[in-house]
Amino acid sequence: MHLLNIILDSTAITSQFLSQTPPEEVKMDLLDLAMKGGWIMIPIVLLSVVAIFIYIEKFFAIRKAAKEDKSFMDRIRDYIHDGKIEAALNLCKTADTPYSRLVEKGITRLGRPMADVLVAIENVGNMEVAKLEKGLSVIATVAAAAPMIGFLGTVTGMVTAFFDMSNAGSALDIGILSKGIYEALVTTVAGLIVGIIALFLYNHLVSMVDSVVHKMEARTMDFMDLLNEPVA
Repeated sequence: MHLLNIILDSTAITSQFLSQTPPEEVKMDLLDLAMKGGWIMIPIVLLSVVAIFIYIEKFFAIRKAAKEDKSFMDRIRDYIHDGKIEAALNLCKTADTPYSRLVEKGITRLGRPMADVLVAIENVGNMEVAKLEKGLSVIATVAAAAPMIGFLGTVTGMVTAFFDMSNAGSALDIGILSKGIYEALVTTVAGLIVGIIALFLYNHLVSMVDSVVHKMEARTMDFMDLLNEPVA
């Protein structure tokens, strides 16, 4: 009988345990989490939007500038050797690329000393590179500023946490500190994420600009070699 009572008690305890509702799982919502970062999240979000907007704009502009007609220099050579200067200039205008504008400037300086022609081409090249690089400094600034603003949020969050702690007195509770701690951690994470992404975007655009610059240098050398070729 004693053994039967033990078995019945164990069964009752097991049934009670199994009938208990498991605690509801708390899921982390990114929007709610971002809101806990406080006002510091506003400049971080704005910086991310600016960086992405400039990246998209410059990406398509640089990709367009990188397009190259493989037969361009051959046609320019034929036109110049045949004395068709206007046709060569029209071809440069039609191509509408940085390297075609370099060649166009060189064609307008035909008949002058080679040094003058080269200087004119280099001046146009510097302006073309400046146009391609316009806006890149903003992305670089975002890459540096976003983490710093995130660290500012860390400081303000910890100040808020200690302020709430001092005002709580003996009634200190973890819920009282959560606001400041959330602000400190969320802003740091957000600032680092935006800064890292902006750094990658900046380096990608720089590599694209370098590729276009190399093409411009190659076309400049091709054009200067063309001027030194003997006419058949």
